[in-house]
Formats: sequence, C-alpha cells, structure tokens
Amino acid sequence: MTKIAIKKHAKLLLCTIGLLTLFNCKESSVSDKKAYTEEELYRPNFHFTPKKAWMNDPNGMFYYNGYYHLYYQHYPDSTVWGPMHWGHAISTDMVTWTEKPIAIYPDEKGYIFSGSAVVDLQNTSGFGSLKNPPIVAMFTYHDPTKEKTKEPGIQSQGIAYSLDEGLTWKKYEKNPVVEFPSIKDFRDPKMTWDNIHKQWLMVLAAGDKTIFYSSKNLKDWTMLSDFGKNIGAHGGVWECPDFFPMMVEGSDEYKWVLLLSINPGGPNGGSATQYFVGDFDGKTFKLDESFSKDINGQKGLWIDYGRDNYAGVTWSNISETDGRKLFMGWMSNWDYAQKVPTQKWRSSMTVARELKLIKENNHYRLSSVPVRELQNYVANTIKKKAFKITDKKTVLIDKSSIDLTRLDIQFTLRNLKKDIYTFSLCNSSDNNISFGINKKDKYFFIDRKKSGDLSFSDAFAKQISKAPFTEDFDKIDVRVIVDKTSIEVFYDNGKTVMTEIFFPEKPMETFSVTKEKFDFTIENLTINQLNFN
Repeated sequence: MTKIAIKKHAKLLLCTIGLLTLFNCKESSVSDKKAYTEEELYRPNFHFTPKKAWMNDPNGMFYYNGYYHLYYQHYPDSTVWGPMHWGHAISTDMVTWTEKPIAIYPDEKGYIFSGSAVVDLQNTSGFGSLKNPPIVAMFTYHDPTKEKTKEPGIQSQGIAYSLDEGLTWKKYEKNPVVEFPSIKDFRDPKMTWDNIHKQWLMVLAAGDKTIFYSSKNLKDWTMLSDFGKNIGAHGGVWECPDFFPMMVEGSDEYKWVLLLSINPGGPNGGSATQYFVGDFDGKTFKLDESFSKDINGQKGLWIDYGRDNYAGVTWSNISETDGRKLFMGWMSNWDYAQKVPTQKWRSSMTVARELKLIKENNHYRLSSVPVRELQNYVANTIKKKAFKITDKKTVLIDKSSIDLTRLDIQFTLRNLKKDIYTFSLCNSSDNNISFGINKKDKYFFIDRKKSGDLSFSDAFAKQISKAPFTEDFDKIDVRVIVDKTSIEVFYDNGKTVMTEIFFPEKPMETFSVTKEKFDFTIENLTINQLNFN
C-alpha cells in the first residue's frame, strides 16, 4: 500500500470508529502558519482565569443561595505578585465563572493575604440577622512596613463581613482579631463550623506547624493546640491549611483531614499540597496510626503529584443534602509562576474537584475527581468499546474529528505488563505533552520537556514529574481533562492525580499512545469535547 493510500485508509478509520493508527505527529495536519494571539493560544476555555493581571491562591470560597463564590489573591496592577487584594468570581456550577469587582482591598494595616469565608447562618457574630445572615471572612494582614524594619507582628488575622452575599465587605473595626508577634510566617486562616463539637474552628499556618483555634462568635478566638512540627514534608514553609471531617466511603466511619500546602518541598519540586488523616477531639488533632506509618515511609502523601496544583482549599456551607467536599487549587508553581509566557493575565485555577476519603487494607487515602457538573458541557462524544493495541504507536484521535483543546477523556487500560505506556498530545510543530505509566519502575508520569515554550524558566521542564505506586496492577481507570494549556490526569478514580500546565506553539492536533513491547487493551474509550458558548 502506498503512503497516500495509507493516509486515506487512516482517515476512513477515523471517521468510522474514531480510532486512527500509524500516523506520525508531524504528518497529522497540513502546515499551519497562523499567527495565534495570546488569547487564542493560552487563555483557557473553562478553567477560571482573571480577565487581566496577577492571580494566585484561592480564598474565601463559600456557597450560598445558588452561587459558588471564589475569591483569590490578586494584584490588579501587574502580572507579577504585588500588594494583595481579594479578587472575586461567582458561578452556579463551578465550571463557568463570572468575574466580579475586587472584593477586599489593602489598607493601613497591610496587604490582604489568603483566608477563608463562612456563612454565619445563626448570626453568632452579630454582624447581620437570622433573616439576613452575614458572610464572615478572615484573612491575613501582611504589614510591608514591619517586614522592611523587621519588627515583630508582620502577619496578623483580620475579619470582614458582607450583608449582600459576598459582593461588598466591611472590615471589623477591632481588627486584628488574632495576633502572634513572635512568628514571622503566621497566615492563611481557614474557618469551618465544627458540627460535631458545636464550635467555630480555625486553623492557620505558623511556619513549620499549624495552630488550631476555636470561637463562639467568629470575633474572639481561643488557641487550642498545634500540629505538624517534624511530621510530614518540611522542605519549605507551610501555608494554606484546610481542616474538616469526612465520612470514609462506603462506611459509617469518619476521620478528620488536614490539607497543608508547602513551598518549596513538593514531590517534584517547588510548591505542592500534602494531606494528613486522623482524629480530632475538639481540641487536638492526632494522626491515625496507619496513616502515620504511611507518611513516614513515603515522606508525605500529596493531593496532587503534578507541579501545578497549589494552595487548594474547599468550599464552605455545602449543604448536608449535597454531601460533597468540593475543592479547587491554584494551577501554577512558585518556581515559575511569575515568568510564564502570558502578558495580559497570569495563571488559572484547577478544575473544581470532589474529594473522597478511601480506606483500603486499613490505609486511608484522599482521592479527587472532577465535579459532576462538568458533564453538562459535553457537546460531542467519540466512543470505542474495546480494542487491542498491537503497534508501537497508535493515534487515537486527531483534530479532524474533535477539538483537542477542550477534552474530557476516559478509558480503562487492561492486560498491562512490565512496560512503559505513554499517551501524548502533539502538534505539527513537534510540541507534545506526555503522560502515562512506567510499570517497570512503578510510577505514573508527566513529561513536558517538548511541550512548547520552555524559554521562560529553567525550572519549568528540567525533569519528568513522577508519582510512585507500590502495589502492582494489570488494569486501571484513567481520566484526563485537557484545556489548551493544562492537563489534569486522574488515575484509579482519582487516588493518584497529576496536574501540569504547558505552552505549545500552536494547538495540539493528535492524541496517541505508545508502548515499548507488550500488547494491551483499551476499554470503554470515551472522548468528550466540551463546549461553553
């Protein structure tokens, strides 16, 4: 068969079964010399991104009257970090977002660093009423003057309240409400209503540990205990904690989960978020014994092993009828966040995720999967029930059938051997972002060494990111969310997750898989194109 005949046969296969084989990445499209704008090439289709300027940590996330509120660290005058404000966006489904005016501005007490917000339904604070309950936010004041003069008390905690469902805010006249002058890094308060012990709880990061507080009115706080010194990963400063009880899937057991971000010290360099599982008696958090052994053996367990999911926290006021624990992180890494090649805006958030607490063989693990609301945006679907991969390289789909910049891909791999299975998105500019499973050395991976523009940072792609696994398997479920310049990979129903960004020279055009030696089977391949118009 001639090369021309092969190409015609391949396109026929693509149209009939959505499966294309024996296609080279560069051959997959006619040369495209279009000059793409930054908006066309890099602005995400559905991950939240500010219209302009700098963004980092998600803050103050709460749900009320049909809206999910997302606040975030924001500097409106530049695309690099500066005097922090709280930006604001709202959504009815955590997928499409409407950006609102800046919510909280810096003042004479300092910049407005990260924090949280709760709906004070019983008006314990006295800021509102039972008919119009106040939204109460707590944030870290960062005093730049004291930082320069090296005075104590650089960081303290202030509160503000809103009586119009989070649109406008009034700061409490008696701020700050929590001070600790002897600790330099003393920040990122996360409040929650502890329905088990009937108290407001707050946890904040204090250098190399967390400190727990309780309150009856959200204004007066009592220190309870601390946790974390010499426990878990300590490659950098602890930041952005979150603390909440969770039911163990499929049981009546519950445990408390502590999320803790760290910069640097992540499993693949730079910033990342670890977690802890244990018990809380209303005053003290104690690690579960089996979990303690696990983190000692693995030097920390991580909510995401990719390089681009940091400072993530959960939404407050999710109703008991919903029952989900909903999470979102900042999709970047402090190793290069201020250098990425976007000039109008900087950074995005991850896709919203549902957290679940799993117990298997007496080991607790936190899993995460994309929120179910994402399925409401499926516009085009290609399915293939089962097929065997026998060639060294097989292209599964190309841009003639589906838009590869807005995908939700799901499949099951079966009959896996000691081999390396690599999935790749690539284009005719020879850019590719790859992920997969190395069963020889027992790790999942993402490789962005050839993903496009790497010139902005030597740290961006200096190594392949890895997530280890200890138990062998011959079958695994995989889900992949793709949005122009990001990929989020969920292995084994989200028990291992990897999130990374990339900056191609043009949109990706093919999705393929390679193996080194052994044949294997892909089952229930579902490729969903997501539309948001």
